[in-house]
Amino acid sequence: MSDIRLMQGNEAVAEGALAAGVLFYAGYPITPSTEIAEIMAEKLPRCGGTFIQMEDEIGSMAAVIGASLVGLKSLTATSGPGFSLKQENLGYAVAAEIPCVIVNVQRGGPSTGLPTSPAQADIMQARWGTHGDHPIIALTPSSVQECYELTVKAFNFAEEFRTPVILLMDEVVAHLREKILIPESMEISNRKKPSVPPGEYVAYENNESMIPAMANFGEGYRYHVTGLTHNEKGLPTGNPMVVKKFLQRLSQKLDPYLERIQIVEEINAGDAELIVIAYGCSARSSLEAVYLARQEGLKVGFLRFITIWPFPNKQLIRLSNRKYLVVEMNCGQLAGEVEKLFGFDRVDRLNRMDGELITPREILERIREVI
Repeated sequence: MSDIRLMQGNEAVAEGALAAGVLFYAGYPITPSTEIAEIMAEKLPRCGGTFIQMEDEIGSMAAVIGASLVGLKSLTATSGPGFSLKQENLGYAVAAEIPCVIVNVQRGGPSTGLPTSPAQADIMQARWGTHGDHPIIALTPSSVQECYELTVKAFNFAEEFRTPVILLMDEVVAHLREKILIPESMEISNRKKPSVPPGEYVAYENNESMIPAMANFGEGYRYHVTGLTHNEKGLPTGNPMVVKKFLQRLSQKLDPYLERIQIVEEINAGDAELIVIAYGCSARSSLEAVYLARQEGLKVGFLRFITIWPFPNKQLIRLSNRKYLVVEMNCGQLAGEVEKLFGFDRVDRLNRMDGELITPREILERIREVI
């Protein structure tokens, strides 16, 4: 029987992490993500885990990488400029294929910006914040229930695909309180362990699955971990053929699993002439506006991105030959991706970046203008 709780979004993230089996947290307090650290500091030691408040976000990300290498599911959370500081070591985790989860509770920016106000302006930073060609998974909840469930899913993806995963939240959802159902059990994934003796282990093997098995440090397996481009044994190399082979596998390793990774919610899209696209807190107002528009007889549908990256273009293409309205609390970051698919003439925008929520009434008025 499910446990019914009244819970805040940040609290649900912490509880979801514990349910996923997290045993290590390193972070630095920053609004509006701090409650995650506070709850983990209280509860992790009771579960036999470790909480460390590091000196900064750079050190936090480094500690998370180290803990994951010894086999611990590891979490960090931050906001605003803290996410910027994590980028160098986030890139290290991508290159070394180290599973971990980074929660970014978006707030107004750039720089210190609006520390206590909501925004959705880290969409492109989540994808391209660290340099080089690389894949990334970013999930975005729009309810407290999803804060819990997507945290578990983020850890599952991290472990299954040997990659850092970003839980891209916003201040509204993080501080929202709602009733949630905590299920008795959820699917929990763990990293694939080597099936060969230590002497035969190849840490970055280019196998058919494109996801190498991962040995934990301290279990008799020794291998080299580096942010430098490396061969299958983890040793740095400048050999063009080896470099090309490594980067191709790294960049394409999520491709066979996109159907599982890319998650969207579709409502009333079948007969829609206009599709409203939104995510996070903006999705809540957008869905209400779509219902109001339907009551007026307007053929409007709704598409909510739960997975932001990898960008769910196949789901969009299936709903082609429509008009689109992208609603987001930034200057149009996700709208630009939709425009790449369908062109500027079929995509309209509704943006707000003043720290105030986009209301259903605003969205309804924009729907009337563009349909």
